[in-house]
Amino acid sequence: MNGVSYGFLRRLLGTLKALPLSRRPGKQRLTWWLPAFPMERAVVRCVPAEPKLSVSIVLQDGKTRHVHRDQTEPLGQALARIANNVSKGHAKKAKKSKKTQTETESGAPGTPSELVPVRLFSQDGEAVAEDVPNQEAWKDGSVLQIGETRYRVERNPPTLTELQLPRSLMAGFPVCPKLQVEFGSARDCLFRWYYEQKIEPAETASAATSNSWVEAPAGSERVFMPTNAQIGSRLKLVCIPGSSERRYGLPREAESVGPVEAGPGACTFEARHLYTKKVAVPGLIRMVSYNILADIYARTELSRTVLYPYCAPYSLELDYRQNLLKKELAGYNADIICLQEVDKSVFVDSLGPALDAFGLEGLFRIKERQHEGLATFYRRDKFRLLSQHDIAFNQALLEDPLHRELRDKVATCPQVEESLLKRSSALQVSVLQSQNDSSRKICVANTHLFWHPKGENIRLIQVAIALSHIKHVINDMYPGTPLILSGDFNATPSTGTYTFVNSGSITEDHESWDSEVKEQRFAMSLTHQFGLKSACGEPAYTNYVGGFHGCLDYIFIDANVLEVEQVIPLPSHEEVTTHQALPSVSHPSDHIALICDIKWK
Repeated sequence: MNGVSYGFLRRLLGTLKALPLSRRPGKQRLTWWLPAFPMERAVVRCVPAEPKLSVSIVLQDGKTRHVHRDQTEPLGQALARIANNVSKGHAKKAKKSKKTQTETESGAPGTPSELVPVRLFSQDGEAVAEDVPNQEAWKDGSVLQIGETRYRVERNPPTLTELQLPRSLMAGFPVCPKLQVEFGSARDCLFRWYYEQKIEPAETASAATSNSWVEAPAGSERVFMPTNAQIGSRLKLVCIPGSSERRYGLPREAESVGPVEAGPGACTFEARHLYTKKVAVPGLIRMVSYNILADIYARTELSRTVLYPYCAPYSLELDYRQNLLKKELAGYNADIICLQEVDKSVFVDSLGPALDAFGLEGLFRIKERQHEGLATFYRRDKFRLLSQHDIAFNQALLEDPLHRELRDKVATCPQVEESLLKRSSALQVSVLQSQNDSSRKICVANTHLFWHPKGENIRLIQVAIALSHIKHVINDMYPGTPLILSGDFNATPSTGTYTFVNSGSITEDHESWDSEVKEQRFAMSLTHQFGLKSACGEPAYTNYVGGFHGCLDYIFIDANVLEVEQVIPLPSHEEVTTHQALPSVSHPSDHIALICDIKWK
């Protein structure tokens, strides 16, 4: 390794071994340069659901040995295998270094080395009997002795199973690693960031340019913000996995594929961040709803040539848009975020880890037969999740007795029924409870209705199913709980869908029931119990593309219980149209996020 040497990590591990297991103050940091502790580590992974355990040790030559044994076999057999593996390594090394001398003197290879003695001792220094099963013998804190070297056994310490940096890095945009931790959590890991510094030939004895890794200022947090000074440099992250019990595992490092690049300049959301610099005070809920434009739609030939021909091809690339999106969402300091058109891979690999680092827990609902869906995030220190009640509209209509009347009515119009059942639209319902006041609960619903301009009758049926389902959740399980219903409704304020949600009813003679196939006209009167109002009003548009602009997105709140404290202004028309339309080099989606602060009356 360049810069972050193996010796450095060994010293670092020594520091961790010396740490007590008691809880340290939250803001205290490890001293990364303390001298090494004399005992090495033997890492044992033993999971009851798996038949084998593993023992991993680093030998004096720096090589790692892994031994996998049945949990039920006697300890003596595992120790014999370790001894055999270590002795083979010693023999190979000796044979390689003395091969010429041995063949010259005797005409034959040298004799193999004797087995290195290997013993396991308990914490009180007693030798563990060799007939004890492995699963009972390898206890945390026991000592493995190989020859003269002693290893402290650490059973199931926090372990990084994945550590990866994003492919695209931009100055001024947050970089958050994707990591998976076994026996620990990402929130308890320790981080150290480095950037690559080129050393010119004149500064070294070598004629070639070389590189070294330099510790980045303010580089000890999970999220790192590259500066303009680091443009052109790659990044490296050294991560030590940790747990809430203040146990720490072996460090691991990841290097970026490419260098930090310059950002796009001013983005459409930066002026909005001036209103959301801090997390909303207790009692307020900052709510965001946003269709983020799924990658599976953005990268099609239709998108590049017909829908968004004005958009620079590189700014439709997922990695580029994710940089903008993570900065935008992080800057809103939201308590609840409802997203639509979220690719499954984006949730798992990008947005989930990034927003987790900013204190938000994520929930995902994929659409049937699709690779995208809905995501709801909530701030962990403000809310805890009580329950989830997600549905697919087509499946709920067919199977849930709640919708029998509607199902029987729809069945009288086969073409409408067929169109409805083919749609993969879904509803995500999450019931949250305040961390500060357990009497305060809130039902958060997130949806994305059918998109077709001629599909208003389908959207009306979908939203009727949604409100009936939510009524059941609230009335039967959480009486009196207020509702926030948000999402991309694909309906302007003049449509029946908006009228129904916002006013509480729609008549069967409303023009939105009309279908292209007149003989298949489906219509019925609908009502719902919720006093819902659009928290952000009726903006001129929330979707702005080359051939269309209009208001399609809403945050509806229960006006009987909740009220709006403030609405964050949308970007100006000049900002939206700087690059003709959306998306653009300065805006990651064809929609605009809705943001408002809500409070209980």
